[in-house]
Amino acid sequence: MDAEVKYKTKSGSVIWKPKVCAHSANCVNGLPSVFKPTQSTWVDVDGATPSEIEEQVGNCPSGALSWSKA
Repeated sequence: MDAEVKYKTKSGSVIWKPKVCAHSANCVNGLPSVFKPTQSTWVDVDGATPSEIEEQVGNCPSGALSWSKA
């Protein structure tokens, strides 16, 4: 199983699978208030509403990002 990184909030978690990521930047371009690749903790789960985050991770072409409700 590939490693995954979870970024948690009260409403849920963004799950990122780095080895699956195609680095298309869809997440960064679509929701820059959450996805900030130049910062050490590049996913700011407080940067948008849970529904906005869930919608954006659904646009990940490689499937490296997913949303898990709490």
